[in-house]
Amino acid sequence: MHDTVWFEIQGIPAVSIASSEFKDAAATQAKALGMTDARCVFVQHPIQDATDAEMRQKAEQVVDEVIAALIKGSSN
Repeated sequence: MHDTVWFEIQGIPAVSIASSEFKDAAATQAKALGMTDARCVFVQHPIQDATDAEMRQKAEQVVDEVIAALIKGSSN
């Protein structure tokens, strides 16, 4: 979340990508960093023990959401 906020402050659209397990933590961190509207996309948990193929599948499931968030961010 720190990197996302830093990029956004620089005027560069950014999206955090995290495991769904960390939705509440991401919201708390965004609030603490003063950017409650920071964009974040969540992949299905867990990821720690996912194989490369499983990680590719998780990425494929959210790629359109990430692109949409970046496009939305670039129009601000």
